[in-house]
Amino acid sequence: MKYGLLYHYWSDGWSCDYPKTAEKIKKAGFDVMEIGGDHLSRMNAAEMDALRRAAVDLGLELSVNIGPARDQDLASEDKATREHGIAYLTDVLKRMDGIGCRMMIGALYTFWPADFSVENDKERAWDRSIDSLRELARAAEDLGSTCSLEILNRYEGYILNTCEEGLRYLERIGSPSMKLLLDTFHMSIEEDSLPGAIRLAGSRLGHMHLGEGNRKLPGLGSLPWAEIGQALRDAHFDGFAVIEPFMRYGGQIAKDIHLWHDFFPGATEAEMDRMLADSLAFLKQHFEA
Repeated sequence: MKYGLLYHYWSDGWSCDYPKTAEKIKKAGFDVMEIGGDHLSRMNAAEMDALRRAAVDLGLELSVNIGPARDQDLASEDKATREHGIAYLTDVLKRMDGIGCRMMIGALYTFWPADFSVENDKERAWDRSIDSLRELARAAEDLGSTCSLEILNRYEGYILNTCEEGLRYLERIGSPSMKLLLDTFHMSIEEDSLPGAIRLAGSRLGHMHLGEGNRKLPGLGSLPWAEIGQALRDAHFDGFAVIEPFMRYGGQIAKDIHLWHDFFPGATEAEMDRMLADSLAFLKQHFEA
């Protein structure tokens, strides 16, 4: 297992200077930097080369996190929208190859967050998105990449809410390039047992996102981290375990993930660094017993 961090930790917005952030993530003791797929899709050749060189020089591995936009919805009733989504994700996979990255993650099967103002037909959304992902799977297989599909809670998505659903969904796609992403925050809302869901996923677990039930850093809440660590060992998980906290108040990220109060008023960057270091040490204590 390798420990990672989503790029946004020190920011209240979605923008990022990746070479500088890579240095901070490495200094904090992590093995993996998770970057934004929308950023990668807009990078020119020089920016991609700078990112690749920074990762190589620092010994960091990369994963790419995507929350597709509405016009990239693989479950859309509109064929052109689905085709646009497949083309977009395929392009990101090819760009990943250029920076030495082999893991794409997120709710790739639809757009994020879901629109609940309309009537959503889950069965038909499954049919459409599975057909789309079969096409994407072929591109991933050709590039030797893996797509880990994120299971979301009921307030952010309706297509996949539990690990059990995710496994049935993967069975219908029928590709080894497609796995599951389990996120402890989403799991804390939907799963009867977080360790049980991890064991159920077993070898189909491709990626983990780690955060408390209120999206703070692991160790600042009440989730059963020792039991989660034991389940990961039982499942022989050897992928990326990426901390994905949302704790900064007042910016675009807080608006997008619905954080309406300040967890740590006036926290300095040094204090954020200390909390991050404490969280990583906490995870290693519970995951490597």
